[in-house]
Amino acid sequence: MWVSEMHSFTKAARQMYMSQPAVSFQIKALEEDLEADLFQRGDKKVILTEAGRLLYPEAKKMLRHYHKIKSGLDDLKGLKTGNLVVGASTIPGEYLLPLLIGGFKEAYPGIQIALKVAGSGQVTRWIREREIDLGITGVPVEGDGIDCSPWLKDEMVLIVHPNHPWVNSGVIDISELKTSVMILREQGSGTRRTLEKKLETKGISLEKIPHGMELGSTRAVITAVEAGLGVSIVSRCAVKDALALKKISEIQVQGLDLNRSLYLIKQSQSIGGFATEVFCDFINNSEEGIRFLPK
Repeated sequence: MWVSEMHSFTKAARQMYMSQPAVSFQIKALEEDLEADLFQRGDKKVILTEAGRLLYPEAKKMLRHYHKIKSGLDDLKGLKTGNLVVGASTIPGEYLLPLLIGGFKEAYPGIQIALKVAGSGQVTRWIREREIDLGITGVPVEGDGIDCSPWLKDEMVLIVHPNHPWVNSGVIDISELKTSVMILREQGSGTRRTLEKKLETKGISLEKIPHGMELGSTRAVITAVEAGLGVSIVSRCAVKDALALKKISEIQVQGLDLNRSLYLIKQSQSIGGFATEVFCDFINNSEEGIRFLPK
């Protein structure tokens, strides 16, 4: 384009900080590829041929498209724009990620983030089917093609109605869990699977504990306990407010470790987008991300 506008290989080369032979070589290579002369070469200047005049406006369009694409890629790399889809199980999805996503949006307002919340099993399926960029679950995920790494520690607690007999002592032996009706999350939820494994290590089957009902959300479980319909074991971050308002009471369980990890999962073979990588850094170890986590 510079050659056609300046009517000179030498001036065009100077404008592009190239040597005149290099410019001439590239033009000649293009003419050979198109099998057409693009310039009439004179003693004092070069001018476009008919073929050159046909190509010139199309070349300008291509250059504009190139700059538009490059600008878009620069925006992606600079996190000025982009899209991210995160899938999370109930506890991180309802109680942790909204705060973190809000903080991330403050730092990167051009990134559009969608959050999908479901059970841990569904989040894992979303990852396998590439419906989400990043998943956060309450249980570790194994299998080919999945990268799974611990994210945050989460403490589960036994909650009861304030008038429950266990409140008098505030502590029970693990064997006493069999003496009260338990409100459970649905099959496949991270909280339930963690509880099953914790009890199995103590030789107790969850099936041997009386079941009141199975509910599809932690909020519904807490409401059922507030109504005196049974006891339950849920994440502390989900019941913090209800405990503070004394709508429910916390009971210690001797002999049962109720600590667990939340996990980050993603496709091991996928090429992470710029937004995904920066979001992972933000929620993993940045001071900015940590300040948005509930205390």
